[in-house]
Amino acid sequence: MTTVGKKILIVSTSASEMEGHPTGLWLEELAAPYYTFVEAGYDVTIASVKGGPVPIDQNSVSEPFFTDDAKKFMHDGAAVGMLSHTKAVADLVGDVAESFDAVFLPGGHGTCADFVGDAAVALHKVVETMFAANKVVAAVCHGPMGLTGCVKGEEKLPLVKDLKVAAFTDSEEAAVGLTEKVPFLLESKLKEQGAIHESGDDWSEKVCVDGKLVTGQNPQSSKLCAEKVVELLG
Repeated sequence: MTTVGKKILIVSTSASEMEGHPTGLWLEELAAPYYTFVEAGYDVTIASVKGGPVPIDQNSVSEPFFTDDAKKFMHDGAAVGMLSHTKAVADLVGDVAESFDAVFLPGGHGTCADFVGDAAVALHKVVETMFAANKVVAAVCHGPMGLTGCVKGEEKLPLVKDLKVAAFTDSEEAAVGLTEKVPFLLESKLKEQGAIHESGDDWSEKVCVDGKLVTGQNPQSSKLCAEKVVELLG
């Protein structure tokens, strides 16, 4: 199967704060997958919850977190242009399964504000539609926040129920001191919804693939998560 013509939708947070804590997109989690997909010959579209410019968590463009892919992205006029003029995810709901082969959700604590609740209705619809159409659904770090509000099948079961998933762990959340700021602990929520949660050591690379669902634990897992998407798409 050729990679030519494969289309990837990356959906980012639009939130610049979480409960008063400055945040946004964690750039590595978009930049590394973006280049993985581009190098595979894929057509990449970047969308966000609200559309328009995406706020970047300043910590993700500061050492030691400012990775080579993140630096490359910030010096890439085409890439920065896409991140500055994203499509609103609500505008893509109607024909998303016909238009894209995979959807990828990067993290950043901004997702804790707008990948959940009423702000995420359109995002959840996109994920549910792609999953139901047997398209690839991928998320890394806090990106799986966007899975917790999704359901599957006629019984409307949690989308992650009985599936292997990786995501930012409760211990990693404690390590960054934001346990009391997040709406819920992601690992605990996924387990509550019946997911088979798997994790590596804090800040180690860990990715789960279960059918067409691909999830990664943390920023260190961003590239491998994207590479697994490429493997699935062939």
